[in-house]
Amino acid sequence: MTPLFGRRARLRWLHLILGGALLMPYFLAALVLVGSLRPDAALFMSLPHQLVAFVCALPMAAVTALFPPARPLSVAAARALCGLPAGRQLADGPARTRQARVRTAAWYTTHLALGGIVSAATLSLPPLALSLMALPFSEAVRDFPVVAPPEGLDRSWLLALSPFAGIAVLLAVAACAALAGALLAGRAPVLLGPTPEDRLAAAERRAADLAARNRLARELHDSVGHALSAVTLQAGAARRVLDSDPEFVREALAAIEETTRRTVGELDSVLGLLRSDEEHGTAGTTGPALDALDGLLKHCGVPVSLTVRGEPGTVPATVSREAYRIVQEGLSNALRHGGPGVAVELRITVRATDVEIVMDNPLPERPAAVRPGGGRGLRGVAERAVLLGGRAEAGPHDGAWRLAARLPLRTDGQEKK
Repeated sequence: MTPLFGRRARLRWLHLILGGALLMPYFLAALVLVGSLRPDAALFMSLPHQLVAFVCALPMAAVTALFPPARPLSVAAARALCGLPAGRQLADGPARTRQARVRTAAWYTTHLALGGIVSAATLSLPPLALSLMALPFSEAVRDFPVVAPPEGLDRSWLLALSPFAGIAVLLAVAACAALAGALLAGRAPVLLGPTPEDRLAAAERRAADLAARNRLARELHDSVGHALSAVTLQAGAARRVLDSDPEFVREALAAIEETTRRTVGELDSVLGLLRSDEEHGTAGTTGPALDALDGLLKHCGVPVSLTVRGEPGTVPATVSREAYRIVQEGLSNALRHGGPGVAVELRITVRATDVEIVMDNPLPERPAAVRPGGGRGLRGVAERAVLLGGRAEAGPHDGAWRLAARLPLRTDGQEKK
């Protein structure tokens, strides 16, 4: 009996009765329309007129379901009451495309049509079933024309079988509701499920979220990672010469202080970017740019020879920020693999169409130890360059380690700013 009277069957039955209730305004409007075309005193009691009104009400319901808000309401009701098949999902949000609206209208019309039939059966047949079950025990019930046994037949057999006939009527109503509910549940993923356009929009949203997460990860890795590498190596060097070279220790502590102060500001900037993305859905970029290189090079922990050709001030803000991060990651790699004493040669060339960054530092005497999860910095450099339409590469070159990146100053449709 669970398929007929279990919790899922009861919820689907309720869902169908809700559809019958939603059908009533359309049905009454259609009934008045039919009555205006064929005046008849027995209009509301005439079964043919009611069937015509029922048929006319369905197109009216379909038209109202074409409006975008109809889909979220239908989806909410279906999720709560339909008992959908496992693993089948429904669409979220209003119907924006023509295909989604047509599907929603088909679902809504089917729901109301089946709901009207099941509601009518639920209201009319149970009283008949109860009368049939009471027929052998009540003389008053036998006088009802609907359930009175026909003349000329063996009334005793009819009276004996009438309770079973009543039970059969109740089971038929429950079976009708269960079948209609199962039909609706089976069609829900097709008619209320995501359309190809919905899936594409969801994929684009996921891609945008992933891009934002990757961007924030790069910002944190390049700013905080560089600072931690510099502070760790400078603190270690200062500890080793604490007694023999107090002046070096003072310089190292000053560099640590300046590095941490600058990194706290960069971290606040990145966290502000994260809050802005969450609150406003924006994908803005913030942080230091090429004009802040002097402070970075002064306290980066390694001696740097800087050569600049062109005007860095003419580089667009977005490109300038990405260039700063690439330089920062290059310094972090040199400091991490070569130590505080390694010399770095940095060349920045600003042309009319692009900016080129080349960093050279000596190769370490021993290969650097492979860290679990290492290599993110160079991947981040490559991602930054590719996102701007440029390219970056790193590896041994003429006996040194070279990091080279070329970033275009303009992309299609983008002006310098």
